[in-house]
Amino acid sequence: MKAPQLSIVIICWNDWKVLQNCLRSIFDGTHKTDFEVIVSDNGSTDGSVELVKEKFPAVRVVENRANLGFAKGNNSGIREAHGEYVLILNPDTICHDGSFDRWIEFAQQHPTAGAFGCRVLNPDGTYQESARPFPTLGRSLMTALCLRPLGNLTAALMSDRYEGWKGDTEREIDWQSGCCVMFRGDLLRSLGGFDEQFFYHFEEVDLCHRVWKAGHPIRFTPEVTITHLGGQSVGRFPLRFAIETSRSRYKYFYKYFGERGARRARQVMLTHLRVRQLGYSLLYLFRRRESLKQRLEALRAAARWNTLLDPVAFIERGAEPRVDA
Repeated sequence: MKAPQLSIVIICWNDWKVLQNCLRSIFDGTHKTDFEVIVSDNGSTDGSVELVKEKFPAVRVVENRANLGFAKGNNSGIREAHGEYVLILNPDTICHDGSFDRWIEFAQQHPTAGAFGCRVLNPDGTYQESARPFPTLGRSLMTALCLRPLGNLTAALMSDRYEGWKGDTEREIDWQSGCCVMFRGDLLRSLGGFDEQFFYHFEEVDLCHRVWKAGHPIRFTPEVTITHLGGQSVGRFPLRFAIETSRSRYKYFYKYFGERGARRARQVMLTHLRVRQLGYSLLYLFRRRESLKQRLEALRAAARWNTLLDPVAFIERGAEPRVDA
């Protein structure tokens, strides 16, 4: 059997409400490309597996029967993907008409590129920052100190975003959000997919880093567009997600910058949290809203967790403090 041009891997965990619209947009909006869709289900209990099989019989479902996280769950789908290109796609996305056809054409025009980014929009049509520079201690510190606008002056002062760029021009990027990123299939398989030590966040950053290390740039095109229903800041700060993100951040810095990098990343993280504690404390003096109070409590708890943590002991032995909000 001939391999398809494109394999679309979608991770699912109780996502039927949004997944059905995602799948419908793929089948309705892809016209020229030979593609397959693989849903990797992380133990959904909302009937997602049964409904996908019933409503979209062309979709292959991989049943993981447990929440394996983003990296491991996607890898289950990648192992079943045979396409020349493999697209990692979130279930809460909508494919714009013809986008994936144009993306394959773009990829074929850039044979040295190993991965590809596209323009991601919020539901209201505004740009969602899906393409970013790789994290470094310096860039993280610029973000922590709220100095992002200085990136407009020089690349030497870049933070965690491409300041002044709204995804409206073609360019090379460091990494593309895992909500919608496409890889050359052979390269993705040779790299072993996502590094499964990352459970929540930094999975795509690490994989894109390895694409670059393998000698392949990542190309971004604004001619391909999707809408991502998630990814917007809504003023929430769930402690468990904040701590899980911190765990992944330390793993990333340890992997690429060693013990010293992981320990310095902790100092930068504490700066980041304390600057925001100060800002929200001042805001709370004038606007005593429950949402602000809850955010402050979560920030304090996250700061306590990071203060007590030895990043190296955590990574090498799994040792970490227990902190409740």
